[in-house]
Amino acid sequence: MNSTPLRWAAFAFALFHIYCNVFASISELWLSAIHFGGFVAICALLGNEDPGLTRRSPAYWTNIGLALLAVFVAAYLILFENALYARETEFILGDFVFALIAIALAIEFTRRTTGWFMPVLIAVSLSYILFLGRYIGGVFAFPGLNLETVLYRSYFTSEGMFGLTAQISSTFVFMFIIFGSFLLKSGAGDFIVRLAQCLAGRFTGGAGLVAVVGSGLMGSVSGSAVANTVSTGVITIPMMRKSGFQPRFAAGVEAASSTGGALMPPVMGAGAFVLASYTQIPYLTVIGASMLPAVLYFLTVSFFIRIEAKRLGLAPQLAADAEKVSTVLREGWHFIIPIVTLVAFLVSGRTPTTSAAFAILSVIAASWISPRPMGLNDIFDAVANGVKTMVSTALLLVAVGIIINVVTTTGVGNAFSLMIADWAGGSLLITLLLVALASLVLGMGLPVTASYIVLATLSAPLIFDLISQSQLLEALRAADPPSNVAATIGLFGGDAALALQQMPLEMKQLVRAEMLPAELLMGMLLSAHLIIFWLSQDSNVTPPVCLVSFAAAGIAGTRPIATGFTSWKIAKGLYLIPVLFAYSPLISGSWAERLEVFLWACPGLYALAGLLQWHLEKPINAIIAVLLALSAALLMWMPLPIYFHAAGAALLAGVIIWQHQFAKTTH
Repeated sequence: MNSTPLRWAAFAFALFHIYCNVFASISELWLSAIHFGGFVAICALLGNEDPGLTRRSPAYWTNIGLALLAVFVAAYLILFENALYARETEFILGDFVFALIAIALAIEFTRRTTGWFMPVLIAVSLSYILFLGRYIGGVFAFPGLNLETVLYRSYFTSEGMFGLTAQISSTFVFMFIIFGSFLLKSGAGDFIVRLAQCLAGRFTGGAGLVAVVGSGLMGSVSGSAVANTVSTGVITIPMMRKSGFQPRFAAGVEAASSTGGALMPPVMGAGAFVLASYTQIPYLTVIGASMLPAVLYFLTVSFFIRIEAKRLGLAPQLAADAEKVSTVLREGWHFIIPIVTLVAFLVSGRTPTTSAAFAILSVIAASWISPRPMGLNDIFDAVANGVKTMVSTALLLVAVGIIINVVTTTGVGNAFSLMIADWAGGSLLITLLLVALASLVLGMGLPVTASYIVLATLSAPLIFDLISQSQLLEALRAADPPSNVAATIGLFGGDAALALQQMPLEMKQLVRAEMLPAELLMGMLLSAHLIIFWLSQDSNVTPPVCLVSFAAAGIAGTRPIATGFTSWKIAKGLYLIPVLFAYSPLISGSWAERLEVFLWACPGLYALAGLLQWHLEKPINAIIAVLLALSAALLMWMPLPIYFHAAGAALLAGVIIWQHQFAKTTH
């Protein structure tokens, strides 16, 4: 965003959002429409900054025309919404024209920002709801709706492109993107890297651990794994290579660490706000439950680094002139103030948008007690850069509302759940494998947040149902159910287990609400959505399309696909830890239960990392591999009694001690 008028327009647009989010009360539909129109206009005008375009180029004036159309689309909805309802939603020519233009703009500008996959998905979705569904047999058959109804639901209501995801984009996501931009502009990025070097540089594989700590923290602030990789990777990847790591491994570590940034509280990217709004679970609860799993993920990446350093024989390296932690903290402690402010406001019960607004102010205030106080130009740049960062996310979250409208209107979500349930045969593990495969396929063309939204809409109810199944059956058998529940079970023969298998999800939901505590239900619902949220991240690092790995490969000078496979292996926590969400109380239990799972899972994940690297303290053989697999199973299968976990820990400790002793005798 180099044009001064465009930067001023972006700055004014951001102030409008902040005013609406903090001070004013405006129709959510209107705000979403303005949000969409403004970002389409900004995206179109950004296209004119291409050096190859001049005022004589047709594309130059096309972009200006598209920007004006976007403004007209938002204005039409605001000015003529009441007239539409006065006609009892009977469309006139103008309604048809502007609704079609709005959808066309959503398709075109998601194509410009995210590629062809999203536009094709929107086109297929609209074709399905209009006419294609009647040619499909089985559970996916749909008779079709007329064009007027589809356009009305897509454009004029809060069920389509200006629905929930657009509202989340214009409120929570926008405010936190601006907050992250302020943090980066104030110098927090340099502080994070310096602190990571001090904290991790003294350990085995220290350069890799710097990437884990630095990229994880930075990824949480930036909200974009790709942006984080290209910003911190230019520092961490050469640092790892210099310390002795292979270039491909260094790139894989950076990609895996940056991907984990979206999992690390208190800022978890756009997906966390979508998750909180979808489930109606408070954002503070979401980030509280996500803390221990995020630590587990980064520990898993760290285990791979330590084992690789052991394999290469790398010793800890700490330069004589290295900075001390006390020095870095003394010079940069003020960067902690905005994070503390954000958490304090969230804990006090303020909304995420208000909390983000005060956190932004605290960034400015904190900078004034540092050697680099933020001036007016810095504030202006932070806001303008934040708006530019937000462009692709905003357009994506608005456009995906069209797909969600199709899914909810046609019942495709229920059909998809029934299909997976049929394939999985009621097995939660097979269901998770199928959802992981679906997330990988979607992730080849959709960004992480969109992949989560689509998968959550399709499969979250099924995963929630399977997670709660055993608890619900136990509750039904432990006590006499209320008369309405007993009558419902009687409709299916009276046997609770058989009834739960046969009754529809909606009916089972009513039974769950009667038999299980609300807090437990909320924890299991959060577990289901976090499983999907974590699995959605795999598209960052899993071939054949893994943009974060490709970005890291470009910095390291390695082959993209090979780097993708390396990062996929290092990021195995994305697959292993969601299994704990499903089969343990890591999310839904009390804090004592969560800590117990966490403590047993740490050595279990280390054993699995050694198995995948075929190396622990020294190379392993087939016998050691079997012992490590058994140790991991005993440690991580939480339904087992505690003495089985202790046996698994003892087995792992025995392998480590034996390898140490063997190494001593061979020298």
